[in-house]
Amino acid sequence: MIASGNHSYDIIRESGECVINLPTEEMAQTVARIGNCSGADEDKFQRFGLTEEQSQVVRAPGIAECHACFECRLYDDAMVEKYNFFIFEVVKARVRPQPKWPRTLHYAGAGQFRTDGEVLDCKKWFTKVS
Repeated sequence: MIASGNHSYDIIRESGECVINLPTEEMAQTVARIGNCSGADEDKFQRFGLTEEQSQVVRAPGIAECHACFECRLYDDAMVEKYNFFIFEVVKARVRPQPKWPRTLHYAGAGQFRTDGEVLDCKKWFTKVS
């Protein structure tokens, strides 16, 4: 979901594409600060010292400091007007090989973030493991 008051909402509605960046825990303060200003008023890459990474398939840039960048095209917009709910298709992904298990950052709402948890190895309960 992307709030209709966000600058990103209008850009995605017009272009039909975006990049979803997956930051790490170390970027929490920067991510929170980014969410409290508008790209309509200033260049967020410049203000927060981020590196703009040219995408391979879509026109929107990725953020080089993020662990992963998912280039997306709008796949279905049937629920956008009523719920601000966009359904994207990932058309290209860039994921850093290291660290193998990064502590990625996920917004939980109300100014709070979660990070991914520890890895649980459950292979012994599977009959086939690829």
